[in-house]
Amino acid sequence: MKGPEDRVQAANFEDLAMPLFDQLYNFARWLTQDTAEAEDLVQETYAKALRGFASFQLGTNFRAWMYRILRNSFLSSRTGLKTMVALDEETEENLLPPTGATPESLLIEQANREMVQQALVELAVPFREILLLCEVEEMSYQEISEALGIPMGTVMSRLSRARKALREVLAKKIEGGRYGV
Repeated sequence: MKGPEDRVQAANFEDLAMPLFDQLYNFARWLTQDTAEAEDLVQETYAKALRGFASFQLGTNFRAWMYRILRNSFLSSRTGLKTMVALDEETEENLLPPTGATPESLLIEQANREMVQQALVELAVPFREILLLCEVEEMSYQEISEALGIPMGTVMSRLSRARKALREVLAKKIEGGRYGV
């Protein structure tokens, strides 16, 4: 039976963890490229985090701690890269055109978004995860360092190499599209 201290700890965990659910799921989906696997990964992350919450030091970065658990769970359970591409489902907000948008501009914007998403999928996991944490999740270098368990200098150099790799993949896609390759 749970005592009052356990209930308080669970309430604190819930208050800290639940606002991160959508972010963690999106990151898991990008990593796994599979909806079911992402759901399992997030569930495993929350279970591990709840079990280990007593070891979490208040005052440290809870968000980075959760991302680190998710990443470590992903790396330890990953059996191989999947070839299937699973993209984020569009929300109702994304379906509404911005004011002043033309059909042509919407088509170009969607094509560009799909090209970038496909290029991200083609990157190695370390490059993909660091780009997603920085550019999509808008984590600071310090948070990324804590989440990935790497020095901040490594974050900066890996991010630079990841951006370069993404540019190269996109350049090939653009060049291939021009010449029908």
